[in-house]
Amino acid sequence: MKRIFIILILITTFVSSCTDLDLKPLDGAGADFTFTDVLSYKQYMAKIFGAYMMTGQDGPAGDPDLALVNDEGFTSYMRAYWKAQQITTDETHLTWTDGGIQDMNFQQWTSENQFVRVLYYRLALIISLSNDFLGEATTAKLDSRGFNASDRAEIIGFSKDVRFLRAMAYWHALDLFRNIPLVTEITSDPPSQASPQAIFDFIESELNDLDSDLDFPDPQFPAVEYGRVDKGAVWMLQAKLYLNAEVYISQPKYTECLTAVNKVIGSVYSLNPVYLDNFKADNHLSQELIFNFNSDGVNSQTWGGTTFLVHAPILTTMTPADYGVDAGWSGPRATSVFVDRFTDPADPRAIFVTAGRTKELPVPNDNASLGGYGVPKYSNKTSSGADGSNQTFVDTDWPVFRLADAYLMYAEAVLRGGSGGDAGTALTYINMLRERAYGDTSGNITSDDLDLDFILDERSRELYWEATRRVDLIRYGKFTGGDLVWPWKGGEENGTATDAKYNIFPIPATDLSANPNLVQNPGF
Repeated sequence: MKRIFIILILITTFVSSCTDLDLKPLDGAGADFTFTDVLSYKQYMAKIFGAYMMTGQDGPAGDPDLALVNDEGFTSYMRAYWKAQQITTDETHLTWTDGGIQDMNFQQWTSENQFVRVLYYRLALIISLSNDFLGEATTAKLDSRGFNASDRAEIIGFSKDVRFLRAMAYWHALDLFRNIPLVTEITSDPPSQASPQAIFDFIESELNDLDSDLDFPDPQFPAVEYGRVDKGAVWMLQAKLYLNAEVYISQPKYTECLTAVNKVIGSVYSLNPVYLDNFKADNHLSQELIFNFNSDGVNSQTWGGTTFLVHAPILTTMTPADYGVDAGWSGPRATSVFVDRFTDPADPRAIFVTAGRTKELPVPNDNASLGGYGVPKYSNKTSSGADGSNQTFVDTDWPVFRLADAYLMYAEAVLRGGSGGDAGTALTYINMLRERAYGDTSGNITSDDLDLDFILDERSRELYWEATRRVDLIRYGKFTGGDLVWPWKGGEENGTATDAKYNIFPIPATDLSANPNLVQNPGF
C-alpha cells in the first residue's frame, strides 16, 4: 500500500453559503487547546487536502461537510468538478436522471442547479478552511503556543501546502464562476465580489511566492512524503493560469506559461512508458504524475473522487471485475464526435468498449441504454494486474497534473506566440506523446500538421476524461455557440448552438439570497 500522510481528522465543519468564508471550523474546543502539537496542524492540513476528494468526517458517508443534496457522494468536490469539466462538453455524456445532470449535459443549467451549488460551496469550504488554518499558523500564534524552532518550521511547511491548495481553489473559482469574493482571512463581514483581475493577481502572487521560496521543496522522485505539494505542482498551476489568462483577464500570458512549463519539463519528471499506468491503482509509482489527490481504498473511503471515476463508467455490457471493482454504475459514456476524433483506429489511447453497444446515444437519460461506448480509462487494477486493496473504494490517485499536459501546453503556447520555446521542440514533445501511444514512430506528425486545431484535438486524445476539456474548449472559443456542436448540446439530439453565458456558471440563487453584496453573473 502506498505511504501517504496521515488523514486522521478531528474537525467538524458546517458551511451554508459563500458568506461563510468567514466561518471558523467548529471543533468543540478553543484553538489554543486544539493546536497544541505538530500532529494537530498536520491533521488540519490533511482535512484541507481531503476536502477536494472526500465528503465528510465519516468515510465513506454519514457525517457530511455539506448538507446540500440527498446523495452525499455528489458533494465530493472532484466528482462535481469532473462533471462540470466533462459532461458539459463534446467528450462525455452522463445518462443519470438525478436533478440537474441533464441540464449540465445540455448546457441549460440555472442558478438552482444542485451541482453548481456543490461546486460553489465546496470551494467556499476549502477557502474557509485554508484561511482559518493560515490564521492559526502565524508566527505570533506559534510563538504564543510555545513551539520550538523545529516544530515551527514543520508547521510553516504545512502552511505552504495550504496556500497552494487555496490558490488552486481560487483558480477553480475564477474559471468556473469568474466573479467571486476574494477573502483571505476570517472576518465577520459579508464579502463582495472582486474583479477577475484581482483574483488572477492574488493567485499569481501566491504562486510566485511559493516558487521563489528557497525552503519550499523542489520536485524529487520518489517524493519525501507522497501527496504533499512541491514546486512542480506550483509550476503547473502557474502554467494553467497563464495559458488561460486571455479568457480570464483579456491579456495574453503565453510567455509566462512557457517559463513555467519549461521548469516542469526540465525537472525530474518523465513519461510513463505505458499510458494507462497513469490511471491505475499503483499510479503513485508513475514518474509522469506531478501532483495528485491521494486515494486509498482502506483509509480514505468516499463515494466521490476516483471511486466515482472507476465505477461510474462501467456500463451494463462491461465486467466490473476486469477493472478491480465489485460493481459498475452505468453512467458516463463517450459521445460519437469524441470517438470520431480518433481518426487513426490504431491509436492505443482509444480504449472504447464497443461490443454490444452503438456509437450514437439516441436517449440521453437512460443509463440502461446500449447507446454510447464505454470508456474505462481509470481502473482499480495495478500495473501488474492485481486488484486494489478494496474492491468498492479504489486506490487509484486522482492525477491532477502530469507531464504530458506540460508538453501540450508548451506546444500551444509556442503556436500562440509565446517566447521561450520554438516550433521544432514543440513538434518533438508532441511526437514523444504519440510514440508513447503507438509504441513506434508510425503515429508521428510533421511540422505541417502542427497547428492550434491539431493541438486541441490532441489534447482531447491524450487528456480525455481528465477534467480539462471544458477549459480547453472555452480557450478556443468552441464551448458555447455553434462553431462546434455535438450530440445533445443545447438539448437537441444532433446538437445546436448555445448561449455564451454558459462559459461560466451562475452564482447559486441561495447565496444571492443570503448575501446582498453579490451580483448574479450576466444572463442568469
